[in-house]
Amino acid sequence: MTSTATRSSPTRCRRSIRATKNFCEIVKINTLDYEKYQRIQQYLIDALDEGVSVHVLGKGENRTDLRVMLHHLNDPAKETNFENCVADCNIPVGEVFTSPSLTGTTGVLHVTGVYLNELYYRDLCLTLTDGMITAYDCANFEKEEDNRTYIEENLLYHHRTLPIGEFAIGTNTMAYVMAEQYGIAGKLPILIAEKMGPHFAIGDTCYAWAEDSPMYNPDGKEVIARENEVSAKRKEDPSKAYFGCHTDITIPYRELQSVAVEKADGTTIPLIEDGRFVLPGTEELNEPFG
Repeated sequence: MTSTATRSSPTRCRRSIRATKNFCEIVKINTLDYEKYQRIQQYLIDALDEGVSVHVLGKGENRTDLRVMLHHLNDPAKETNFENCVADCNIPVGEVFTSPSLTGTTGVLHVTGVYLNELYYRDLCLTLTDGMITAYDCANFEKEEDNRTYIEENLLYHHRTLPIGEFAIGTNTMAYVMAEQYGIAGKLPILIAEKMGPHFAIGDTCYAWAEDSPMYNPDGKEVIARENEVSAKRKEDPSKAYFGCHTDITIPYRELQSVAVEKADGTTIPLIEDGRFVLPGTEELNEPFG
Protein backbone atom coordinates (compact mmCIF):
# COMPACT_ATOMS: atom_id res chain seq x y z
CA MET A 1 0.00 0.00 0.00
CA THR A 2 1.36 3.39 -1.00
CA SER A 3 1.12 6.17 1.58
CA THR A 4 -0.21 9.55 0.42
CA ALA A 5 1.45 11.34 3.33
CA THR A 6 4.10 13.86 2.42
CA ARG A 7 7.16 14.65 4.39
CA SER A 8 7.99 18.21 5.40
CA SER A 9 11.24 19.35 3.89
CA PRO A 10 14.12 20.15 6.26
CA THR A 11 13.98 23.79 5.11
CA ARG A 12 10.28 24.03 5.93
CA CYS A 13 10.87 22.50 9.35
CA ARG A 14 13.67 24.94 10.12
CA ARG A 15 11.46 27.86 9.11
CA SER A 16 8.65 26.56 11.29
CA ILE A 17 10.94 26.16 14.28
CA ARG A 18 12.39 29.63 13.76
CA ALA A 19 8.91 31.17 13.46
CA THR A 20 7.84 29.43 16.68
CA LYS A 21 10.91 30.71 18.50
CA ASN A 22 10.30 34.23 17.19
CA PHE A 23 6.71 34.09 18.35
CA CYS A 24 7.69 32.87 21.82
CA GLU A 25 10.27 35.64 22.16
CA ILE A 26 7.74 38.30 21.11
CA VAL A 27 5.26 37.00 23.68
CA LYS A 28 8.01 37.04 26.31
CA ILE A 29 8.99 40.67 25.75
CA ASN A 30 5.34 41.72 25.71
CA THR A 31 4.64 40.15 29.10
CA LEU A 32 7.62 41.37 31.14
CA ASP A 33 7.19 42.31 34.79
CA TYR A 34 6.25 45.99 34.63
CA GLU A 35 6.90 46.49 38.36
CA LYS A 36 10.54 45.51 37.84
CA TYR A 37 10.95 48.02 35.01
CA GLN A 38 9.08 50.70 36.91
CA ARG A 39 11.54 50.29 39.78
CA ILE A 40 14.65 50.31 37.58
CA GLN A 41 13.45 53.20 35.44
CA GLN A 42 12.86 55.29 38.53
CA TYR A 43 16.63 55.23 39.15
CA LEU A 44 17.13 56.68 35.69
CA ILE A 45 14.50 59.37 36.23
CA ASP A 46 15.91 60.40 39.61
CA ALA A 47 19.33 60.88 37.99
CA LEU A 48 17.93 62.67 34.94
CA ASP A 49 16.02 65.09 37.15
CA GLU A 50 19.33 66.26 38.62
CA GLY A 51 20.45 67.54 35.25
CA VAL A 52 20.02 70.56 33.03
CA SER A 53 20.86 68.55 29.91
CA VAL A 54 21.75 65.10 28.60
CA HIS A 55 24.70 64.39 26.29
CA VAL A 56 24.31 61.48 23.86
CA LEU A 57 27.41 60.25 22.03
CA GLY A 58 27.68 57.53 19.39
CA LYS A 59 30.61 55.20 18.83
CA GLY A 60 32.33 53.55 15.90
CA GLU A 61 30.67 54.61 12.66
CA ASN A 62 27.86 56.34 14.54
CA ARG A 63 28.52 60.09 14.53
CA THR A 64 25.84 61.12 17.04
CA ASP A 65 26.93 63.99 19.26
CA LEU A 66 23.84 65.66 20.65
CA ARG A 67 23.06 67.72 23.73
CA VAL A 68 19.41 67.59 24.84
CA MET A 69 18.15 70.38 27.10
CA LEU A 70 15.74 69.64 29.94
CA HIS A 71 13.00 71.80 31.42
CA HIS A 72 13.67 73.52 34.74
CA LEU A 73 12.00 71.91 37.74
CA ASN A 74 10.61 74.52 40.12
CA ASP A 75 9.85 71.93 42.80
CA PRO A 76 11.89 68.72 42.32
CA ALA A 77 10.10 67.12 45.27
CA LYS A 78 6.83 67.26 43.36
CA GLU A 79 7.88 67.58 39.71
CA THR A 80 9.74 65.47 37.15
CA ASN A 81 10.77 65.79 33.52
CA PHE A 82 10.45 62.14 32.51
CA GLU A 83 7.47 59.83 32.32
CA ASN A 84 8.03 56.36 33.76
CA CYS A 85 6.54 54.39 30.87
CA VAL A 86 5.36 50.92 31.84
CA ALA A 87 2.52 48.62 30.76
CA ASP A 88 -0.26 50.98 31.80
CA CYS A 89 0.98 53.36 29.05
CA ASN A 90 2.01 51.00 26.24
CA ILE A 91 3.30 47.49 25.68
CA PRO A 92 6.02 46.37 25.88
CA VAL A 93 7.47 48.14 28.89
CA GLY A 94 10.83 49.80 28.66
CA GLU A 95 11.40 53.54 28.37
CA VAL A 96 11.51 56.85 30.15
CA PHE A 97 10.70 59.86 27.97
CA THR A 98 10.40 63.63 28.00
CA SER A 99 9.57 66.60 25.77
CA PRO A 100 12.91 68.43 25.61
CA SER A 101 13.35 72.15 25.77
CA LEU A 102 14.26 73.20 22.23
CA THR A 103 16.53 76.12 23.05
CA GLY A 104 20.04 74.75 23.40
CA THR A 105 19.20 71.28 22.07
CA THR A 106 21.92 71.16 19.45
CA GLY A 107 24.12 68.64 17.67
CA VAL A 108 24.03 65.68 15.30
CA LEU A 109 21.75 62.64 15.38
CA HIS A 110 23.05 59.78 13.25
CA VAL A 111 22.18 56.12 12.72
CA THR A 112 24.02 53.82 10.31
CA GLY A 113 20.80 52.11 9.26
CA VAL A 114 17.18 52.30 10.35
CA TYR A 115 13.66 51.45 9.17
CA LEU A 116 11.19 54.30 9.68
CA ASN A 117 7.57 53.77 8.66
CA GLU A 118 8.70 50.67 6.72
CA LEU A 119 11.26 52.63 4.69
CA TYR A 120 14.98 52.06 5.06
CA TYR A 121 17.50 54.88 5.64
CA ARG A 122 21.22 54.29 5.36
CA ASP A 123 23.49 56.68 7.25
CA LEU A 124 20.62 58.95 8.25
CA CYS A 125 22.07 62.17 9.65
CA LEU A 126 20.07 65.05 11.10
CA THR A 127 21.60 68.27 12.38
CA LEU A 128 19.65 70.14 15.04
CA THR A 129 20.04 73.73 16.15
CA ASP A 130 17.95 74.86 19.10
CA GLY A 131 15.82 71.77 18.70
CA MET A 132 14.98 72.31 15.02
CA ILE A 133 16.29 70.31 12.05
CA THR A 134 18.64 72.56 10.10
CA ALA A 135 20.34 70.00 7.85
CA TYR A 136 19.69 66.41 6.80
CA ASP A 137 21.15 63.69 4.61
CA CYS A 138 21.33 59.95 4.06
CA ALA A 139 23.20 57.57 1.77
CA ASN A 140 20.41 55.70 0.02
CA PHE A 141 21.18 57.18 -3.41
CA GLU A 142 24.23 58.35 -5.30
CA LYS A 143 22.97 61.90 -5.74
CA GLU A 144 22.72 64.16 -2.70
CA GLU A 145 19.60 65.74 -4.18
CA ASP A 146 17.84 62.37 -4.28
CA ASN A 147 18.74 61.66 -0.65
CA ARG A 148 17.40 65.03 0.46
CA THR A 149 14.19 64.53 -1.50
CA TYR A 150 13.74 61.08 0.07
CA ILE A 151 13.97 62.61 3.56
CA GLU A 152 11.82 65.62 2.70
CA GLU A 153 9.02 63.42 1.38
CA ASN A 154 9.09 60.56 3.86
CA LEU A 155 10.51 61.98 7.09
CA LEU A 156 9.84 65.72 7.06
CA TYR A 157 6.54 65.27 5.23
CA HIS A 158 7.30 68.33 3.12
CA HIS A 159 7.75 70.60 6.15
CA ARG A 160 10.69 72.97 5.86
CA THR A 161 11.85 71.79 9.30
CA LEU A 162 10.60 69.83 12.30
CA PRO A 163 11.35 70.10 16.02
CA ILE A 164 12.56 67.35 18.28
CA GLY A 165 9.38 66.29 20.05
CA GLU A 166 10.69 63.56 22.33
CA PHE A 167 13.85 62.25 23.93
CA ALA A 168 13.68 58.84 25.53
CA ILE A 169 15.91 56.12 26.90
CA GLY A 170 14.76 52.66 25.93
CA THR A 171 15.43 50.03 28.58
CA ASN A 172 14.12 46.84 26.98
CA THR A 173 17.47 45.17 26.41
CA MET A 174 15.73 41.81 26.10
CA ALA A 175 13.89 43.03 22.99
CA TYR A 176 17.15 44.35 21.56
CA VAL A 177 19.03 41.08 22.08
CA MET A 178 16.13 39.11 20.58
CA ALA A 179 16.03 41.35 17.51
CA GLU A 180 19.79 41.04 17.01
CA GLN A 181 19.75 37.26 17.48
CA TYR A 182 17.03 36.63 14.91
CA GLY A 183 17.89 39.52 12.58
CA ILE A 184 14.38 40.99 12.67
CA ALA A 185 14.99 44.53 13.94
CA GLY A 186 13.64 46.02 10.71
CA LYS A 187 10.42 44.03 10.98
CA LEU A 188 9.47 44.97 14.53
CA PRO A 189 6.62 47.43 15.24
CA ILE A 190 7.65 50.84 16.53
CA LEU A 191 6.39 50.18 20.07
CA ILE A 192 9.07 47.49 20.35
CA ALA A 193 11.79 49.15 18.26
CA GLU A 194 11.71 52.38 20.27
CA LYS A 195 12.47 50.45 23.46
CA MET A 196 15.78 49.11 22.07
CA GLY A 197 17.97 52.13 22.82
CA PRO A 198 17.84 55.90 23.29
CA HIS A 199 15.46 57.41 20.77
CA PHE A 200 14.41 60.78 19.50
CA ALA A 201 11.11 61.70 17.86
CA ILE A 202 10.92 64.47 15.31
CA GLY A 203 7.60 66.26 14.98
CA ASP A 204 4.97 66.65 17.67
CA THR A 205 5.49 65.78 21.33
CA CYS A 206 3.93 62.71 22.94
CA TYR A 207 1.45 65.04 24.64
CA ALA A 208 0.21 66.82 21.50
CA TRP A 209 -3.25 68.34 22.04
CA ALA A 210 -3.17 67.26 25.70
CA GLU A 211 -0.44 69.50 27.14
CA ASP A 212 -2.80 71.13 29.62
CA SER A 213 -3.91 67.85 31.19
CA PRO A 214 -1.81 67.00 34.27
CA MET A 215 0.21 63.78 34.06
CA TYR A 216 1.64 61.97 37.10
CA ASN A 217 4.18 59.19 37.55
CA PRO A 218 3.59 56.23 39.89
CA ASP A 219 5.62 58.06 42.58
CA GLY A 220 3.11 60.91 42.54
CA LYS A 221 5.34 63.48 40.83
CA GLU A 222 3.81 65.54 38.03
CA VAL A 223 5.46 65.22 34.61
CA ILE A 224 5.84 68.92 33.76
CA ALA A 225 7.70 68.51 30.43
CA ARG A 226 4.58 68.22 28.28
CA GLU A 227 5.30 70.99 25.78
CA ASN A 228 8.12 72.79 24.02
CA GLU A 229 8.56 76.23 22.50
CA VAL A 230 6.73 75.19 19.33
CA SER A 231 3.75 73.41 20.86
CA ALA A 232 3.31 76.37 23.23
CA LYS A 233 2.14 78.34 20.19
CA ARG A 234 -1.16 76.43 20.39
CA LYS A 235 -2.43 79.14 22.73
CA GLU A 236 -2.33 81.71 19.94
CA ASP A 237 -2.36 79.69 16.70
CA PRO A 238 -2.63 75.87 16.74
CA SER A 239 -1.65 75.74 13.06
CA LYS A 240 1.86 76.80 14.09
CA ALA A 241 2.05 74.39 17.04
CA TYR A 242 1.48 70.97 15.46
CA PHE A 243 2.79 69.09 12.44
CA GLY A 244 0.68 65.93 12.46
CA CYS A 245 3.69 63.60 12.63
CA HIS A 246 5.86 61.93 15.26
CA THR A 247 8.66 59.67 14.01
CA ASP A 248 10.89 57.79 16.47
CA ILE A 249 14.56 57.28 15.58
CA THR A 250 16.38 54.79 17.80
CA ILE A 251 20.13 54.51 18.33
CA PRO A 252 20.88 50.82 18.96
CA TYR A 253 22.98 50.00 22.00
CA ARG A 254 25.80 48.68 19.80
CA GLU A 255 26.23 52.17 18.28
CA LEU A 256 26.16 53.98 21.61
CA GLN A 257 29.23 55.29 23.39
CA SER A 258 27.56 57.15 26.24
CA VAL A 259 24.50 58.82 27.67
CA ALA A 260 25.31 61.19 30.53
CA VAL A 261 23.32 63.64 32.63
CA GLU A 262 24.93 67.09 32.80
CA LYS A 263 24.35 68.99 36.04
CA ALA A 264 24.37 72.74 36.58
CA ASP A 265 27.64 72.56 38.53
CA GLY A 266 29.44 71.01 35.56
CA THR A 267 29.55 67.45 36.90
CA THR A 268 28.00 64.50 35.08
CA ILE A 269 26.10 61.34 35.96
CA PRO A 270 26.84 58.47 33.54
CA LEU A 271 23.76 56.43 32.63
CA ILE A 272 25.11 54.32 29.76
CA GLU A 273 28.71 53.68 28.73
CA ASP A 274 29.83 51.57 25.78
CA GLY A 275 26.27 50.36 25.22
CA ARG A 276 25.72 49.15 28.79
CA PHE A 277 23.81 50.66 31.70
CA VAL A 278 26.18 51.85 34.43
CA LEU A 279 23.93 53.87 36.75
CA PRO A 280 23.64 52.10 40.14
CA GLY A 281 20.26 50.39 40.32
CA THR A 282 20.02 49.71 36.58
CA GLU A 283 22.54 46.85 36.29
CA GLU A 284 19.78 44.24 35.80
CA LEU A 285 19.14 45.73 32.37
CA ASN A 286 22.49 44.33 31.21
CA GLU A 287 21.60 40.70 31.97
CA PRO A 288 20.15 39.88 28.51
CA PHE A 289 23.47 40.81 26.92
CA GLY A 290 25.02 37.81 28.67
